[in-house]
Amino acid sequence: MKKHATLILFIAVVFLGHNNIIRAQNSETPNVIVIFIDDEGYGDVGCYGATGFETPNLDQMASKGMRFTNFYAAQPVCSASRAGLLTGCYPNRIGFSGALFPHHNIGINPKELTIAELFKAQGYATACFGKWHLGWQREFLPLQHGFDEYVGLPYSNDMWPHSNITGEKSPKGKWASDFPELPLMEGNEVIENITSLKDQDKLTTLFTEKAVDFINRNAKKPFFLYVPHSMGHIPLGVSDKFRGKSVQGLYGDVMMEIDWSVGEISKALAQNNISGNTILIFTSDNGPWLNFGNHAGSSGGLREGKTTSWEGGQRVPFIIRWPGKTPEGTICNKLACAIDLLPTFSAMTNGKLSDNKIDGVDISSLWKGDFKSEPRETILYYHGKNNLNGVRKGNWKLVLPHTWQSYNTSPGNDGHAGKRIKMSIETPELYNMMRDPGEQFNVYDDYPEKVKELMEVVELSRKELGDLNVGIEKGSGNRDIGRLEG
Repeated sequence: MKKHATLILFIAVVFLGHNNIIRAQNSETPNVIVIFIDDEGYGDVGCYGATGFETPNLDQMASKGMRFTNFYAAQPVCSASRAGLLTGCYPNRIGFSGALFPHHNIGINPKELTIAELFKAQGYATACFGKWHLGWQREFLPLQHGFDEYVGLPYSNDMWPHSNITGEKSPKGKWASDFPELPLMEGNEVIENITSLKDQDKLTTLFTEKAVDFINRNAKKPFFLYVPHSMGHIPLGVSDKFRGKSVQGLYGDVMMEIDWSVGEISKALAQNNISGNTILIFTSDNGPWLNFGNHAGSSGGLREGKTTSWEGGQRVPFIIRWPGKTPEGTICNKLACAIDLLPTFSAMTNGKLSDNKIDGVDISSLWKGDFKSEPRETILYYHGKNNLNGVRKGNWKLVLPHTWQSYNTSPGNDGHAGKRIKMSIETPELYNMMRDPGEQFNVYDDYPEKVKELMEVVELSRKELGDLNVGIEKGSGNRDIGRLEG
């Protein structure tokens, strides 16, 4: 009996030691999940002040982790924003601007390193479930850029030959009537066409189920999961389990289903006992499309929205939960940007970056609660083909002369788009983001030393990346977007 007891004790010690080794290895190779929402504004999460609907799963995620109050999308529009997130570059550096359409023959350049390729080189399983929007041809799709699996739409869900209000086929000659049917893809192949609003209703649940299945199948090895939901881009779609559930209306229903999706993913992590070794991130690609009225989100009091370089266009929610690393229930007010994710993941896992210059910085110190550190000093507000519309440094934002389509008019309702009005500023404006995040009080004449300091950043940026606002098409650091050969 004594020999048996000794043998059992020996096996237990070896087993526990082996488990400790596994845990030590896993702590250096955490699972990573990035949930990326379309057109969700700064004010569209409960803990950021949302009204008319509730987001209990996201609020719990924030209470168990950290939320940022000065986090920025790479640009205030779809394709450019996604390119920045995945490559760590300001989109204009790599040739991206605006949103790609079904008639475009360009996409992400194979010479650019993506987050998925960074992780794949380290033995991670990788998957993308949702909206891609970095080129629809085979050369540009996820499987050619580091992802093992992909199910989703190659571009926005309104790029189809149907009415976004009724779902009926658009008459010949109407905008988008010559678009192909909206393809739902698996890998490199089209598996189904989305041809009705009812088809759109299933997308959030479909992408969530795919994400949960991927977690269940890969729970015993490190993985990177990217879930870029198509919602809440118009036309809004929501499953029957959430339709009519919010006070706010259809947009609120959509946000509630997005929150449910976060909950299902969190539940899958818990059921597989890997919550403690998973970095879970939630953020948005840009601000709300405000001219759609009750089918749009909220900028949370920030100025303007999507496709503008005012705060409502680029400042977005960002929540991270990293058990044992991120202090629970904390708020980070430091500057950060979606382009920072790639270098941060690289630093955390000792992943190798490419030789291409990037614009992101390692912000892992902030994720770990070191708020004395300031890894990011500036934010550049590039938009359009290559227009530098502003720069932020610390609490100060200098808005440069430029033109934009303003939401400062009556919005539409129930899927109808309200008109936007062309506006411009002819001279620079200066705003204190600490006192005036709504950008209402121009203090340009009161702080000449701050203007001079920010203009130094502007001039350096123009030399490296160009600025069409002053006639500089390209700088010394711009690279080409991917193009189809021949």
